[in-house]
Amino acid sequence: MGDVPVADVEIGERVLVRAHEIVPFDGVLVSDAGVFDDSSLTGESLPQERVAGDTVYSGAINGAAAVTIEVAQRAEDSQYQRIVALVEEAAASRAPMVRLADRYALPFTAVALAIAGIAWWASGDPVRFAQVLVVATPCPLIIGAPVAFMAGMSRAARRGAVIRSSATLEKLHRAATFAFDKTGTLTRGTPALTGVHAAAGHDADVVLRLAAAAEQASAHVLAEAVVDAATARGLALPAPFDVAETTAGGVTATVEGAHVVVGKRAFVAAVVGEEVAAADLAPGELAVHVAVDGAYAGCLVLRDEVRDDAAATVATLRSRGIGRIVMLTGDEEATARHVAGRLGIDDVRAGCLPADKVEAVRGLPDRPVVMVGDGVNDAPVLAAADVGIAMAARGSTAASESADVVILPDELGRVAETLEIGRHTVNVALQSIWIGIAVSVGLMLFATTGALPAVVGAWLQEVVDVVAILWALRAMGSGRRPADGGGLGRWGRGAGRTAREPGAVSVSQAPAGVLG
Repeated sequence: MGDVPVADVEIGERVLVRAHEIVPFDGVLVSDAGVFDDSSLTGESLPQERVAGDTVYSGAINGAAAVTIEVAQRAEDSQYQRIVALVEEAAASRAPMVRLADRYALPFTAVALAIAGIAWWASGDPVRFAQVLVVATPCPLIIGAPVAFMAGMSRAARRGAVIRSSATLEKLHRAATFAFDKTGTLTRGTPALTGVHAAAGHDADVVLRLAAAAEQASAHVLAEAVVDAATARGLALPAPFDVAETTAGGVTATVEGAHVVVGKRAFVAAVVGEEVAAADLAPGELAVHVAVDGAYAGCLVLRDEVRDDAAATVATLRSRGIGRIVMLTGDEEATARHVAGRLGIDDVRAGCLPADKVEAVRGLPDRPVVMVGDGVNDAPVLAAADVGIAMAARGSTAASESADVVILPDELGRVAETLEIGRHTVNVALQSIWIGIAVSVGLMLFATTGALPAVVGAWLQEVVDVVAILWALRAMGSGRRPADGGGLGRWGRGAGRTAREPGAVSVSQAPAGVLG
């Protein structure tokens, strides 16, 4: 078995993808079954089970068992690379922006020349022209706004938001629409236990305790959620013995002498030898069934929970004048509507592929549009939006690199705070510009009288500069923060070579060269 570059793998070859590694190619599953995390590609938060013959896309994360995939597309033609191409296209299509200082520079110059020309014409003294122009300082435009922007970006960085450019602050100041990804942005992005439905004669805590004890030996994402829930309830988990895990099925183990089966309904039914009734689930929920000593004991209900600060963040944005808030997600309609209803979002676009999200953002009428996301599938739309904000605590490198703002703490409320920082910063910059212009124009009008020598005017020009800079530094101040409850709490796989053996290729890491 030797290492080979991902680019050298051809269509039709078989690739071995180890547990918890990223699938590097689009292909067809050869193994009997596999479990894949597609959340970074489609927004589907719950693990997806596939059987032999099903399509698997590059960028998905394999589950707890190694699987073999027959390559259907070369690396450069894969779904992952198509997303990269969308990012590059979206970034290149952005319209250039007229910078804040540039909008005032030409009118200010015209006014200064007009005042100086009138003073010369009225007095007949060409020196008067020079005296006026000496105090016509452009420094409030050249220095004031950049100082304010640097101060605002520094303040944002202290609050955990890395803003890449001052142009982003200007767009945030005028933002009219916010669009959010669902999975990992408005929701936590990982399943969490929401309830235990114990069968007759069984205690809910006992069912959870035995199931969690058996799941301790599993690396499945749902197993981790079950164990975390039991631990959070203070349940002591005994060590399991004779553990056997069936891919895409479940786990069997001996716990304190009891034979425990945890997994899919069909898997549990096959072990207990009787039909297991389907659980009554709400949109976006998933059931893990449990049997103890050959008898059905109940099921554990899991769901990708909405973030604690999501509703408050949406409410804060509305209170700050954001008229349109949209949810864009690759998840199914029922689940998306269920989450949106809890957050007060009525504009929902479900079942979106990365290209669909880009088109949706481009079609939104109220500009500028701010997009907030976290996964690989969000990278193109983050690049296409007027302002892209990446939640980087659990988000992908691709999303972070294509975004204009990267939120480092895993707190959605920082999005509303970043909006407020952008508005406050640009307001201070405008104030600095207008104060500097007003003082400069006043001095120009005074210089038309001839009572202001050029040497004195030169010194006064420096005073104007200092006043503008000191005012601009106010952007480092707190300004106005989002209302309480806005989520402003405490701060809280790289690229590719493969290993080849007869008939198979083992992939050690993810696809190469995403956006860097």
